[in-house]
Amino acid sequence: MVLTSGAFAVGQLWIAAQNWWRKRRGRGGVRRISSLDEVAVGASIVFTYPGDHDPCVLTRLGERDFVAYSQKCTHLSCAVIPQPARGALTCPCHDGLFDLRSGRPIAGPPRRPLPRVLLDVRGRDIYATDIEPRTV
Repeated sequence: MVLTSGAFAVGQLWIAAQNWWRKRRGRGGVRRISSLDEVAVGASIVFTYPGDHDPCVLTRLGERDFVAYSQKCTHLSCAVIPQPARGALTCPCHDGLFDLRSGRPIAGPPRRPLPRVLLDVRGRDIYATDIEPRTV
């Protein structure tokens, strides 16, 4: 499928509108994601944040090293899939590739990094505390 510049502009406008709406709703608050025991090193889990319809993905990189991002590709909002062994998140819709540590695009059509979910480990639990929207 070939996208015209008009389709590209509509997709970008939709993403911008979603980001605007997310900001208008305010901060996401604190939400428990999981316990440390439920996520093995090198594993990923899907959760929602800040709302119940905002899919995100958490990956455990090390004993106390975690990353989490919105699961929506910044190109056209397809679900990204973590591949910890490759150090990447992939978007199967258009072969997009994001760096797992930074969320920055490294291949394919995406040009903006994935929004990062800020995390806090409290005792044995992992919490989402906010979304860090990023444009570069």
